[in-house]
Amino acid sequence: MASNAQEVNAATHVATFSIEVPQLKTTRVIWVYLPINYATTTKKYPVIYMHDGQNLFDAKTSYAGEWNIDETLDSIKAQVIVIGIENGRDKRIEELTPFKNEKYGGGNADAYLDFIVTTLKPKIDATYRTKSNAHNTCIMGSSLGGLASFYAAIKYPNIFGKVGCFSPSFWFGRNEMKNLLANTKNFNTKVYFLCGDNEGDSDVIPDLNAVEYWVNTKRCECKKLNKKVIIKGGQHNEKLWRENFKKAYLWLF
Repeated sequence: MASNAQEVNAATHVATFSIEVPQLKTTRVIWVYLPINYATTTKKYPVIYMHDGQNLFDAKTSYAGEWNIDETLDSIKAQVIVIGIENGRDKRIEELTPFKNEKYGGGNADAYLDFIVTTLKPKIDATYRTKSNAHNTCIMGSSLGGLASFYAAIKYPNIFGKVGCFSPSFWFGRNEMKNLLANTKNFNTKVYFLCGDNEGDSDVIPDLNAVEYWVNTKRCECKKLNKKVIIKGGQHNEKLWRENFKKAYLWLF
């Protein structure tokens, strides 16, 4: 199914391996971040699954700057495993969107998420010391990755108990999302919503507010299961997501 993990940088505890993706008829590179003390303990750790893996750990592989995930987590001695999933490049829109868009196409997120749930996650749980229940499993992404992550929480509530939803592209299939929410009865996932007020899309905040309002109708706000952060001057880019990742992690975990 996958090749042996190859160390990228021992100092940052990040390794990679390639895995077959039968659902998409391709292969993907997977990045694995392990906490600083992983090799010297027998502890089990929660796991964050993150989209756009080439943007998370290394500026050389990133599209427009990295998220500095490893440096950030090392700096706070975070006790978590991070799994970065390579995006499909020219297939990215198709794979990260649950609905079709008249202009951009898309709509193949079901297959992509099936890969994560039925192929990748079992591999990770069998290879590493993970806490595999939903309470300790998070899915996180930005832009279309934010949309895919929120959709994953609705589709797989027993798999993903936490979501990092950064600058989510809720405009992509807006009506379909509304219908999905209207037909979803329960939602108990912990969600960290983040966006900037200068993202270049005038609908990003209203769309996020509408989804947050729906979330609040499904449970008592007293449970404090969701948090919304809007960054003044924040733009739709890696800088925004990089600078706010630590706070999101600390709140979610």
